[in-house]
Amino acid sequence: MPDHHSPIILGLWPIAGITTIGVTPQAARETIAQAIDCGITSFDTAFSYGFDGESDRLLREFLCHDRERFRVIGKVGQRWDENRTRVVDGSPATLVRDAETSLKRIGIDCFDVLLLHSPDPHVPLDRSAQTMVELQRRGLCRSLGISNVTAEQYASFAHTLRTLDSQCDAIQCPLNLLQRDSLRELIPACADDHCSVFVFWTLMKGLLAGRIGRDHVFAEGDSRPGYPIFQGKARQRAHDVLDAMRTISESTGMTLAQLSIGWAIAQTGVSGVLVGARRPSQVVEIAKASKLTEDVVSQIDQIVARSFGPNG
Repeated sequence: MPDHHSPIILGLWPIAGITTIGVTPQAARETIAQAIDCGITSFDTAFSYGFDGESDRLLREFLCHDRERFRVIGKVGQRWDENRTRVVDGSPATLVRDAETSLKRIGIDCFDVLLLHSPDPHVPLDRSAQTMVELQRRGLCRSLGISNVTAEQYASFAHTLRTLDSQCDAIQCPLNLLQRDSLRELIPACADDHCSVFVFWTLMKGLLAGRIGRDHVFAEGDSRPGYPIFQGKARQRAHDVLDAMRTISESTGMTLAQLSIGWAIAQTGVSGVLVGARRPSQVVEIAKASKLTEDVVSQIDQIVARSFGPNG
């Protein structure tokens, strides 16, 4: 995997405008432009980011003049049906069609990294993996990977790729300072295989940026209240953690968002963090995040342990 890119990867799901309220095409363009101005060169998109490929189409505008400067991470295997319900479809025909369509939308010939968006419970994982290798052999992607997997599913996917003289170069999985399950088995397994790990939910839908108050009421249509971390005692414990982290913020000069992102970057085995934004000002803050020192990581871990236990 290329190592000249910033560990900060701009995730384009928020600007697709499906679950994020108030997104406009102009704000989305300004957000991507600001990311580039701030030195971010990696972008994460997917066939299903937007009902009609909105994130792919927006990204196209910024790649046409300097393609080799940027890393494009794409995903196939999820799509929207006629009722605008997201479905998982890892069948070979769909994976091929969606990869080809996504590339045309973006206006490029090849993904730098192409991932199976998630395993399809109705399609054998090795069958989806075989199709991904075929896409690589056709030159539609440089590297292969998979997202939203257990350690066992990752091992199965990686094994199939090896039998076909390919390899699993990257995964995407959730990780933040409150939700650490991926650190137990999945990320160590990838480290053993020299597989890059890109983590998402680093700011947990904005919660760990510290600007959502304890009593904040989300607008109708906002998807965040459906996540367990935003409910009941879990949410109040999260706010307890954030309140305690403000002392670290004051002593380091870092915002809560930068501390949360820097904590994730500092975890062993993590190659990059996917962070979403829908306004240029958010990108400026995100881009300044960097790997935390062991001492600061330890301070955060102690705060989390007091509220959530030693494993987050």
